[in-house]
Amino acid sequence: MNLSAYTKEFSANFRLAYPVILGMLGHTLIGLVDNIMVGRLGTTELAAVSLGNSFVFIAMSAGIGFSTALTPIVAQGDAAKDTAGIRAALHHGLLLCTLIGLFLFTIVYFATPLMDAMGQPREVIEMARPFIGWVGFSILPAMIFQGYKQFADGMSQTKYDMYAVIFSNVIHIGLNYLLIYGVWGLPKLGIMGAALGTVISRIALVLYMHFALTNDKILKPYFKGFSLGEFKMAMFKKIAGLGVLSSMQMLFEVALFTSAVWLSGFLGKTSQAANQIALSLASLTFMFAMGLSVTAMIRIGNQKGLKDYVNLRRIARSIILMAIVVEAVFALLFVALHNVLPYLFINAENVAHVADTGEVIAIASKLLIIAAVFQLSDGLQVVVLGTLRGLQDVKIPTLITFIAYWVVGFPLCYFLGVHTGLGAIGIWIGLLAGLTAAALFLYLRFNYLTNKLIHKDGEL
Repeated sequence: MNLSAYTKEFSANFRLAYPVILGMLGHTLIGLVDNIMVGRLGTTELAAVSLGNSFVFIAMSAGIGFSTALTPIVAQGDAAKDTAGIRAALHHGLLLCTLIGLFLFTIVYFATPLMDAMGQPREVIEMARPFIGWVGFSILPAMIFQGYKQFADGMSQTKYDMYAVIFSNVIHIGLNYLLIYGVWGLPKLGIMGAALGTVISRIALVLYMHFALTNDKILKPYFKGFSLGEFKMAMFKKIAGLGVLSSMQMLFEVALFTSAVWLSGFLGKTSQAANQIALSLASLTFMFAMGLSVTAMIRIGNQKGLKDYVNLRRIARSIILMAIVVEAVFALLFVALHNVLPYLFINAENVAHVADTGEVIAIASKLLIIAAVFQLSDGLQVVVLGTLRGLQDVKIPTLITFIAYWVVGFPLCYFLGVHTGLGAIGIWIGLLAGLTAAALFLYLRFNYLTNKLIHKDGEL
């Protein structure tokens, strides 16, 4: 099959992907804005937000991973014209997402004492503790939003997420500016202002999404007839069966990156702040691959509903190729600008922190070189994972991600970061190894499954 067979799908991929990418960039922007605005207060404040967000980030990632089960189920139902199945998936999914949100908030709230056992700097812990409580509460509205979003994505209506996130970010940036710095007579709340801005903006996110979807002519009928009597255990099991394992896949990866935050804390607050700068920028570019991963879930779910496995593999490979091209561009930008980008997060004119600032910038610039290298591995693994979720194949990929991140990645992060002279650079080399292993073996799994489906279909 020649290259044009794949590139001709780029426009269809882009139409679905760009609203998802912009929406995900908006979600990432919430944390990025917090880091940039709080970074102006000092390196201790930046390290505290980094530590606090690491707890919430793990919980949110687990919840988002669970909610992704809705997208392939809805996409398959949409292609198969299964209206009743789509409606059932929406109602059951919204309830499950709400319950998961409450559960994750409770876990985060009672997990804060773990900071004392993690060897983090004392001044960072004291500042992070109240921040976690408020940002942890924002998980609940964020998870309810995920239920709406994954349903809309499955119906190929990806623009609603984008509009909702733009709306919430306008609120978030404005509130952050007012509450962090104490503008217009408001109290100067510092990092607590960032926490309150996050909570309020995520509540606004849910309200916008509910109003938009329930007033859409195509989607509105699916919201009617919501009652406890309609819930069936079979649908709960179907969503949970896919959702729990999808959640574990995302949790394994996010926990690996979060361990990098914690391990860098052992090296001191400058390494921790530098790690957060590199992680924030890498997370920003990762959203492009995540958008293509959602596109893969939608399009592969559609093809699964149509039982067209030859086109399924061709479309999947077109999305994978597109991800490689996009991530290669970002890799080049990271290399070209590695000495410039850290200044976005640090107030270099703050004389009181001049020594810390110089060290943070020096470390962060080196980390960005490694981040540039693993752009390709990171993009490939998440897009292939999206194709496998579209096929509703989650068991073996869960095992692959665990081995890649926690048998390969974390031991290298720990050894190279803590027990050699590489420091934070060694931690990021371990991250690169884990991502590369995941990308390789997930693609082998996808290739095996599609070959099997095409061969089986040809025998019928």
